[in-house]
Amino acid sequence: MHPFLNENCTLLSQLKTGYSLNIRYMNITKQDIDSLNAILKVDISKDDYAPRVEKILTDYRKNANIPGFRKGHVPMGMIKKQYGKAVLLDEVNKLIQESLHKYLTEEKLDVLGNPLPKNEMGIDWDADDFAFEFELGLAPKFEIDLEKKAITDYKIVADKEFVDNQIKTIRKQYGKLISKNEIAKGDEVTGTFKNEEKGIDNKATFSLDKIKGKSN
Repeated sequence: MHPFLNENCTLLSQLKTGYSLNIRYMNITKQDIDSLNAILKVDISKDDYAPRVEKILTDYRKNANIPGFRKGHVPMGMIKKQYGKAVLLDEVNKLIQESLHKYLTEEKLDVLGNPLPKNEMGIDWDADDFAFEFELGLAPKFEIDLEKKAITDYKIVADKEFVDNQIKTIRKQYGKLISKNEIAKGDEVTGTFKNEEKGIDNKATFSLDKIKGKSN
């Protein structure tokens, strides 16, 4: 999964969520707007992220090499000033992903597309607690009676020629490239085409049968 937060504190929606009645699940609250839309709110308190942030900053302090200080003896205040905000964003991002992943998996929710952040520009990163809201597109429920409609069942048969051609193609794509002094039938040629006057300097690979003209 990709992060919800980037270095500019922008929310990025990349986890799927789903539909249920208004419920409270750990630190996640889901509120239905109508049959096809809902709001998912994720609350993260200082108690959720503080121990994780503190541990990472402590590890930074142990390994930090800053002029004027011995390794492992840099003041924690300096470490927090230099790395604190970035570590905070990273850990809050991880908490969002972990909470949503568990929520969506255990609730078996179903939506269309990805959740869209609502309050990405209104987050105060100097506060102790954070609240993130996401708009959800809920998947509608419908049924299709297949018994009343005829369905064509196609049976695809791969003949020997088709299979041989596929094997040949795969060998060309994933085979090992070797250098040869002479070109033989079925070989592929890689070359660099240059023309200083026209500013051409391109590298290309093509099969020998694509070359037209007399052989030397």
